[in-house]
Amino acid sequence: MKIENLLEKPIWQMTGQEFLALNEQSRSTVQDQQIVSISENSLNKKYVYGIRGIANLLNCSIAKANRIKKRGIIDEAIIQEGRSIMVDVELALSLIKNNM
Repeated sequence: MKIENLLEKPIWQMTGQEFLALNEQSRSTVQDQQIVSISENSLNKKYVYGIRGIANLLNCSIAKANRIKKRGIIDEAIIQEGRSIMVDVELALSLIKNNM
């Protein structure tokens, strides 16, 4: 059965198989849209990872990079989940430049 026909059919009249087919189709469409939006946002951005990445970016020691992070200068550029750190390079550099 075609998805277009299922969209017009009331849910209470669908079989389990029809409902699952419609559900799977909508789920894959949403995932495709999310992948496209994520990839479009990520194409133009460069990231560094961890305190070592910040240190390499700023050409400083790990201790100095840790102090910069703790002071909150680049908080807007940091994406952190638990102990994993990802830093948007362009935003971090502009925040540091504006703070000097």
